[in-house]
Amino acid sequence: MAEAVVSFVAVRLGYFIQEAKFLYGVGDTVDRAQTELQFMRSFLKDADKRQEHDETLRIWIAKIVDAAYDLEDVVEAYTLKAVLKRRGGIMITLKRFSCILKEGVDLHKIGTEIENITTRISNLRSSLETFNLREIREDGGATSLQLYERQQLLRRSYSHVIEPDIVGLDDSAKEVIMQLMKEDKCLVVSIWGMGGLGKTTLAKHVYQHSEVRHHFVGFAWACISQRCQVRNVWEAILFKLMSPTTEQREAIAKWRDDEIAQKICLTLQDSRCLVVLDDIWSIEAWESLKAAFPRGGTKSRILLTTRKKAVALCADRNGFLYQPRPLNENESWELLSMIAIAGKDDTNSRSYAKKKELGKKILHHCGGLPLAITVLAGLLVRKDTENEWDMMLKNAEEYIRRGEGHEEEYAGSLWILKLSYDDLPYYLKLCFLYLAHFPEDSSIPVKRLTQLWMAEGLVPFTQLRPAGSLETMEDVSYSCLNELVERCMVQVGDRGSIRKIKTCHLHDLMRDLCLLKAGEENFLQIVNFSHRNVAMYLFSSSTVTKVASTGKVRRLAVYLEESADKLVPSRDESNVHIRSLSYFTPVDWTPRNIKLLQPIFKDFKLLRVLKLENMTREVKLSRDIGSLIHLRFLSLSDSNIRRLPSSIGNLLCLQTLDLRFYGSAVIPNVIWKMDQLRHLYLPLDYSISDNDKLRLAPLSNLQTLQYVSTRNSDLNELADLISLRKLFIDVYECDLRNLEKIFKSTSLKFNGLQSLSVRNLRVQDTRVISMIVSSCRQICKLCLKGLTTELPNDFQYYPNLIKLSLFATSLKEDQITILERLQNLRVLCLNHSTFEKNTKTLKCSAGGFPRLEFLSLLWMHEIEEWMVDEGAMPCLRRLYIEHCGGLKTVPDGLRYITTLRELAITGMSKAFYSGLERSGADFYKIQHVPSLDFGPASEEFLSSLGMYHNQVNFFN
Repeated sequence: MAEAVVSFVAVRLGYFIQEAKFLYGVGDTVDRAQTELQFMRSFLKDADKRQEHDETLRIWIAKIVDAAYDLEDVVEAYTLKAVLKRRGGIMITLKRFSCILKEGVDLHKIGTEIENITTRISNLRSSLETFNLREIREDGGATSLQLYERQQLLRRSYSHVIEPDIVGLDDSAKEVIMQLMKEDKCLVVSIWGMGGLGKTTLAKHVYQHSEVRHHFVGFAWACISQRCQVRNVWEAILFKLMSPTTEQREAIAKWRDDEIAQKICLTLQDSRCLVVLDDIWSIEAWESLKAAFPRGGTKSRILLTTRKKAVALCADRNGFLYQPRPLNENESWELLSMIAIAGKDDTNSRSYAKKKELGKKILHHCGGLPLAITVLAGLLVRKDTENEWDMMLKNAEEYIRRGEGHEEEYAGSLWILKLSYDDLPYYLKLCFLYLAHFPEDSSIPVKRLTQLWMAEGLVPFTQLRPAGSLETMEDVSYSCLNELVERCMVQVGDRGSIRKIKTCHLHDLMRDLCLLKAGEENFLQIVNFSHRNVAMYLFSSSTVTKVASTGKVRRLAVYLEESADKLVPSRDESNVHIRSLSYFTPVDWTPRNIKLLQPIFKDFKLLRVLKLENMTREVKLSRDIGSLIHLRFLSLSDSNIRRLPSSIGNLLCLQTLDLRFYGSAVIPNVIWKMDQLRHLYLPLDYSISDNDKLRLAPLSNLQTLQYVSTRNSDLNELADLISLRKLFIDVYECDLRNLEKIFKSTSLKFNGLQSLSVRNLRVQDTRVISMIVSSCRQICKLCLKGLTTELPNDFQYYPNLIKLSLFATSLKEDQITILERLQNLRVLCLNHSTFEKNTKTLKCSAGGFPRLEFLSLLWMHEIEEWMVDEGAMPCLRRLYIEHCGGLKTVPDGLRYITTLRELAITGMSKAFYSGLERSGADFYKIQHVPSLDFGPASEEFLSSLGMYHNQVNFFN
């Protein structure tokens, strides 16, 4: 990773050099240091490959990485101090908090420190010859613009959605499904085998299969992982089987463990359910979980995946064990070509034949493991010529040779995973290693991930986006994530309504590699805190890798258990260099000491990232938080914080500020000072400390503004937010004439806005809502909550509207005719009194909703009859109905919608369900639908709509 870090720092130094006016007296020294780093960069690629078995080289590399990071730290501190001094006034505050450096240290001393670090780098470069390293130029010395153009070409060529490719699974799936549906005493069906064999892929294929969906009435999927939390697993299973309301969830949270286990057991005995336990690592994990599962005499089934046969045997001695076979030669090539070649304009039969010959030679080393083949395909998808495929074969053979004598380290697919990592450009290596922060089996929100990447400066924005491009930093960061997906190093979780990736995750083996590399390179330390012990190590599935003994810690990921009573390790010199502090807490974590946060503000002066969430006990923030002036990312969401100190206005570098507290909070009117702010999430309920209107106008970079309101904000200021893409606004009773004046002004046109959510709080004159929506004609996503009655007159002509959610809007009955004329609408969520109370019939006319793919009807008690004409909703693929008590049956017109693939229904009457059974009077309407789910809706289904039970989580 040295090549990645040195390249990263060299680019960062370039930014500072461009601001040379702030480097008075040290600019030449910084320039010389950058030159030294750029010279070493091309040799470090070879060094990274060879360090694994050369301790001396590893130590030399660690020294280079430390020197590069030290240089960046001191140059950034120097530059920021100079910037703040020029602004004036704030230096008094900086002195009070000793924000950047110890008091009394002047710019001259910093300049001397820069000179000393530069000398260290020069001395390290002079020892290059000692290691006989060869120079490797990435991409043949291509310029940044050439790299960007190549990236754009690849994005155009392969922008199609690569869903999990199923090859060689049909027979396996049939066998597993047959065993699950057998009417015998077999309770557990186990899929076992080595990592990368495709166990989870097979289990998912079975779980979603139409026969399985017709046979079982309840479904639950739980990832177990190495750190099995029994209570969490049981609660997850019960919630999925029961589909409880919020009140029921709160009640269940108070149950004893044995009560939860008993409830699951009774549910499985009384109903025909399928529970998947994915990735059980040990017999102990099964022993701790089995109390919730009946021992026999039930039609429910447990589908279990594990790497260990002993675990499968322990689960059920009479159960069925299935070991997926490796793919054969033809299946291996089919999977490889499906990803690496399909979709390319490759009509040259000779070239194809040569690639097939080379590909099969490389595949010989993959042993038929689907993961290894998929990752190899991710490497080859970006290689267009025969020469590039031939070079990949030579690289593969080199990695195989390197593993001789180290068979355990290179077992299975690890060699190809390492090759795929080494093939990454430097910035993607850093982005990939950052994923090591997240706990095993966690679903990683892409928006949050890209915000963290940006905060740490991992994405070289100016290099990847040439002058003149309209792409934002967020767009470029997303393209980096997309490239990791296309390389098959990161797996896609959920996609949004326009198919953008919403969540992602790592395969277990890929996470092992990520942790291994992060540990070797001292990129990250993982700290596990409980009330009894503090362990600082990196979790790995096969080993526990101690953190590197050389180098300084710069990032901490802290895993807190519910009983944890401290937040930071004991203070030592390494804390000075911490840049990133990310806490992963249990839901509703209650800290015992309200002063736990204070050491963070005092000991970690260089922090760029602070993520500390879910604190249910009230926590007071001291004014010392204003000393963390390097912060780019600060999230305190879902925490009990009643007041923010005004010193938070010192955080001038912030890009993302997440203050989504629960309960009411007092916000100081200082956010306007943060002119770098791009994403601002305010509390749902807040007031301004000086009883004034919240100032926002100077925030010209702001893209996300959540929970601004007419009560405590001047909407005139929104006109100055020229970069705004996403807006959540609450409308309170106010001076309507003033609002009319504002919205009739030509200046308030949100032409760049993509997502809009409007919540009406007790405003009877709904013209306000109409005026707000009318000012955002280019929006793609719209959510309206509260009394609306009528949509804008020209609403049907909104050209980009793709996703629409309506909640308690009480629209007039004729408004459905406007909705069904929306030509590009793909997702429609109608929730709780969407139409006025006297609306009894919902009719979808022929030709209406021409592109609608997803439709949900939630708690629509007012609707008694739903009519669908032939020709309506011709593209509908997914339909979800929940708690629509007045509805007697599904419409007859569903039988004409041949595109319908999934139908999920929950919370309806027994008569409603009876009519849809195979022998029921209404089954003919839905018999063509492959997937029928008449129990609690699957999380996968709800996530695709951007929803959770009983609420709409529309944009997050």
